[in-house]
Amino acid sequence: MNSKKLRPPPLSLYVHLPWCESKCPYCDFNAHPLRQRLPEDDYLDALLADLRQEKGVFQDRPVYSVFIGGGTPSLFSPAAVHRLLDAIREIADCAQQTEITLEANPGSAEIGRFAGYLEAGVNRLSLGIQSFSDKKLRSLGRIHDAIQARHAISAAQNAGFTNLNIDLMFGLPDQNEKGALNDLTIALGYAPSHLSLYQLTIEPNTYFAINPPALPDEETDWRIRNALYDSVKTAGYHRYEVSAFSKPGAQCSHNLSVWRFGDYVGLGAGAHSKITTPQEITRYAKEKHPNRYMEKARSNFVLTDPRTISSEDLCFEFMLNALRLSEGFLPSEFTERTGVPWSVLTKPLNDARQRGLLETDGGLVRATKLGYRFLDDLVELFLPKVELHTSPPTETS
Repeated sequence: MNSKKLRPPPLSLYVHLPWCESKCPYCDFNAHPLRQRLPEDDYLDALLADLRQEKGVFQDRPVYSVFIGGGTPSLFSPAAVHRLLDAIREIADCAQQTEITLEANPGSAEIGRFAGYLEAGVNRLSLGIQSFSDKKLRSLGRIHDAIQARHAISAAQNAGFTNLNIDLMFGLPDQNEKGALNDLTIALGYAPSHLSLYQLTIEPNTYFAINPPALPDEETDWRIRNALYDSVKTAGYHRYEVSAFSKPGAQCSHNLSVWRFGDYVGLGAGAHSKITTPQEITRYAKEKHPNRYMEKARSNFVLTDPRTISSEDLCFEFMLNALRLSEGFLPSEFTERTGVPWSVLTKPLNDARQRGLLETDGGLVRATKLGYRFLDDLVELFLPKVELHTSPPTETS
């Protein structure tokens, strides 16, 4: 498939805990409303069986980061998270400083749990706040209110979390610039180490796709976006990815690894994996529905068939991820991570430069300010349908 031997990149671990108290109307994740008792022990048993199946992947490859996402992982007790992390440490090489993130929502958060997660080994907490307006939270179908949102942040900090992310959304139904800035001002008042600012988008197969709310027009969205980004920059945060802002040294290691086209093992219902060997790069996913996932785990069958990624898809997937980063990347990193010669991208690269969407600065390739604004248009130039040159491998420029 590739023109050279591949050197496996850093390896991360993603764990999916799929239940939530109710599914938000904008959510297209593999999340399932909890309609009965949480099957905590049964699901943990399945995760550990899944982990044992993946044991061979971790040989001679330290784990760069662990991310526990969902769903709402904070529905699971600190004891369950402790059991999970102990099992991971037994099988995988996790250094003392390995970043371990857990997502939590204010509606399911309890003060005592945050301290328990920290004791279990979680050292980074990500809170799904979304807004500090009760009206906007209701429009998003969130089950918490503004007071609970503030309470959750304070509880996390009081528990000892110094590496804390706050998720906020903008472009909400009937939102204006003043309302969006008010949300951000409140969040900045807590001085979190990391902020994620996401624009509300209507995704297929969601409630909002069937019953779309009245969202701000494109011009209003653009004003809101610029006002937010200017305020975050003034507050001392660096925009290192399209939607991610951090204080110095507080970038999310897990997401950085993914955007740099690192490898990851996915545990849990619907979790995806990307694994590099010297010969090829493969993807595979676990059974999506939690009940079927647990059944298959009990029978020692969890994986779907691995799929080798074609050279054309590798080009697109690398660019899809790497162009999100403000730091850019070196052409040599593209070849190292994909095994594909940089020269195959000559045509789409030239097209992107001519449109003012891409630049090279000191050898680094990255999106321009215009390219960042129209990132979907930039990435589309690298879709597999784009004609790829087939010149032999050459040294990168």
